[in-house]
Order: sequence, then structure tokens, then C-alpha cells
Amino acid sequence: MAGKRDYYEILGVERTATLDEITKSYRKLAMKYHPDRNVGDNGAEEKFKEAAEAYDVLRDEAKRQRYDRYGHAGLEGMGGGPHFQDVRSVFDMFGDIFGDFFGGGQRGGPQGGRNVQVQVDIDLVEAYRGTRKTLTIPRDEPCTECDGSGARKGSKPAMCRRCQGRGVVVQAQGFFRVQQTCRACGGRGAVITDPCPTCQGNGKVRVRRTIEVAIPPGVDTGMRVRQPGQGEAGDPDAPPGDLLLAVRVREHQLFQREGTHLLCQVPVTFSQATLGAEIDIPTLAGKLKYPLPRGTQAGEVLRIHSRGMPDVHTGRNGDLLVQIVLDTPKNLTKRQEELFRELAELDKKEVSPTRKSFLEKVKEFFSGEADDNHKGNKEHKE
Repeated sequence: MAGKRDYYEILGVERTATLDEITKSYRKLAMKYHPDRNVGDNGAEEKFKEAAEAYDVLRDEAKRQRYDRYGHAGLEGMGGGPHFQDVRSVFDMFGDIFGDFFGGGQRGGPQGGRNVQVQVDIDLVEAYRGTRKTLTIPRDEPCTECDGSGARKGSKPAMCRRCQGRGVVVQAQGFFRVQQTCRACGGRGAVITDPCPTCQGNGKVRVRRTIEVAIPPGVDTGMRVRQPGQGEAGDPDAPPGDLLLAVRVREHQLFQREGTHLLCQVPVTFSQATLGAEIDIPTLAGKLKYPLPRGTQAGEVLRIHSRGMPDVHTGRNGDLLVQIVLDTPKNLTKRQEELFRELAELDKKEVSPTRKSFLEKVKEFFSGEADDNHKGNKEHKE
């Protein structure tokens, strides 16, 4: 008992909280930590069941009064908070407060299969075009020996006597009637008297299945692509779960991605930037001939519409943002050096308006700094 957390603390409510406040808090936590939203996260499933246990006690007036007075020890021998073994047992007792959000409500009868999640790594080009991947995944499938019935070949499951084939039983608790999955048959409505030797009456076997999956254009890291019906097998006459592809897109050596936009840097020569030129710009669809305007400045960003990533929902492409980088040569031929020296002489005589404005600002800055220094020296002497 010493290791148990306080039930009010688990649900995040005050000890004076009303039943409505307790129910709202529990529903919020249950949705947050539900295993279907946290596939493969055992910690989330434990928090889900912990919240259910706290709610089971605090929603019951008699249990709550005893808990408030004696703590966890006071619930011993009183049928205190249950220790839920799986998610289904939580829904058995509290499915009514979930509504249809997780397919809650009555949980009797055949249960659908669980979802399976796997990670898929792709490169940026595959994310741009869309791709198909071949995966090998472990999953439960219907036993071929018994066709998923769980009964030995030639025999059939018998109707469950406890629930009369309904898969659920109704128990009265005070003024309430609680419907729960029949524990005798697990909600199937039938019991296996002569189990199949291959699946030991489970109706399912674990296999490694190789399948091909489709990944649509525009996916990004963190997205999940659903492959309907490719998850775990459900009970007989119930649908299988889905396969969830957790996508991770590898970084590209040329392009950086920002949503549906792409950014890349393209080096140009001094003469191309000055005179303008037709340059090659890389895109994920191939090279693009682009007319670089005269007088393009280093660091300037050119926007090329509809050359970015497609939107996974609408299919519309974002833009390609091209940052111009000035490629300064390190090794000049003798003739190149002569020409650059001639150009340097011309630059001294014919200063451009932009450079002239900049030089005037620099001159004004240093002139003002000199005046401040002179003033400071004069005050220091005085």
C-alpha cells in the first residue's frame, strides 16, 4: 500500500471535488493516455489503468468516504480499486463515459484487432514523390488449422452458459446496473471445450508477414500513415486492426525543409551576379534553368513557386527558396588577375550609388566617434 499514489493526485482534483469534476478529469486523462493514442508506450498504459483505479474508488460514495478517512489501507476487504489487467477490463466498467470516441459503450461480443505501429525511414526524394516499401512485421493472424475458431478441427465452440452466448453479463450494484464482459468466455459468447492444438484455443497464431505499403507524397517526420486492416487479427467475425507507419524523413545534403517549402543555396560567380545569367537550379524534380537577374546580391533569396514539397492533404506544392551565395575564386589565372585589377581601378573612380551611400554612412559614423572622443578627453583634462 505504501507504494500507491494518492487517488486525488492521480486525477488532479481537490479532495472536495464533485463527482462531475472527478468524471471530467478521469475522462480527460483516459483519452490522453489511451493505448490507441500511445502505441507501444507501456508507461501510458499504466497511467491509463492507474487513473481508472482512482476513478473506481472516488466515484463510489462509500469507498470514497472510507478512503478519505483511512487511505488505501481502508479499502482492504471492501472491494477497493481494481487492478486492471488490460485496457478491455477498463472499458468493461467505464465504457459508458467514453461515448463513441474510442468505440466505447458496450464492449461485449467479438473484439476487433489491435493496431500495430512500425517506423519507416525514407529519404526526401521518396517523401516528395511518394513511394512503396516492403516491410516484414510480426502480427497475430487467424489460425489456419481451425479457421480462427480456436476449436479442434471437426468440433465447434460451445455456447457460454454464464452469459448465454451474449458475451456480457449484467450485475446490480446498488441503484446501478453494470454491464461487463463475460469473464468465462472473454466476450465471445462461446467457450472452447476441445481446443485446437496449433493455437491452443486462442484462434490466432503469431507470424511474420511481408507486405507492401504505400506512402503518399508530402509526408514528413512525425506523421503516421494508416494501412487499414493490416494490424492484429480480431476475434472471429470482428475486423483486424490497422498498421500505423511512423514516418521519419532523412535529412538531405542540398535541401532544408520547412513545412511544404524547401530551401537551398546556389553558388554563382561575380560576373553572373553582376551581368545576369541563366543558371541551373536543383529541384527534387530535376534541374531547372533559371534567368538570374542583373545585379543579384549575395545572400538574396529567390522564390520559385510550386517547386517545394507537396501538401500531403491537398497535393499542392510549396515554394523553393534559393539563397544566392557568391562564389569567390581562390586561384586566379594571370589574365583573370589582370582583369580584376582593372576592375578594382574602375571601382575606385566610379563608385556605385549603393556603395557611395554606405561609405558616407561609415565616414559619418567615425566622424561622430572622433567628436565623442575629443569631447571626452577635454572633460577629463578639466
